Amino acid sequence: MLVLAIDTSTPAVTAGVVALDGDEVRTRGDRVTVDARAHGELITPHALAAAEAAGVALKDLDAIVTGVGPGPFTGLRAGMATAAALGHALGIPVYPVCSLDALAADVASAEPFLVVTDARRREVYWAAYDSDGNRTDGPHVQRPADVGSAIEVAAGDGALQYADALGVRTIEPRFPSPAGLVKAAKAALLASEEPAPLTPLYLRRPDAAEPSAPKRVTVP
Repeated sequence: MLVLAIDTSTPAVTAGVVALDGDEVRTRGDRVTVDARAHGELITPHALAAAEAAGVALKDLDAIVTGVGPGPFTGLRAGMATAAALGHALGIPVYPVCSLDALAADVASAEPFLVVTDARRREVYWAAYDSDGNRTDGPHVQRPADVGSAIEVAAGDGALQYADALGVRTIEPRFPSPAGLVKAAKAALLASEEPAPLTPLYLRRPDAAEPSAPKRVTVP
């Protein structure tokens, strides 16, 4: 099974073609650029370049996996919209995965760990996992000092940025990989399950608010 994996939930613009054969997950071609302002510009070229590097055409793909966050609105929607458009055009299913789960799938740890990514505004997105990579808490968005977890090991770019405030020892990886995205969706892919809806995990309330009613003006 050939799967296109896409993620734009972090500063990394990530696309890759991954071969899934039972428990074997192998990246055949990928393109990753760390640039928080280039998601919309780069994600489609990256997907095309990853397919070329893998030696396949888009019509050869069997499925698409896309990270649905948590992540900032502007970057996250670029990857999700691209995945949805490609899935529709190719007539193949698009599977959503929590981007923190995808990152956790690449962690090698003999103890429970956190996955922490930068949420901007001096906050982080985070979730907790057991030593087998199963999520036990989260995802949440909080200030690093308010996370309050007893777990002392953390992966992700947010862990590196706020290690002191979190009180953690940092481990790799920093960002979700194409293989990690496919690992997070592996059970659904192999079972040919109906994909869940593509629902973004923003976690924050929107900044925009409906305007209040205009004040009444009394004319003397």
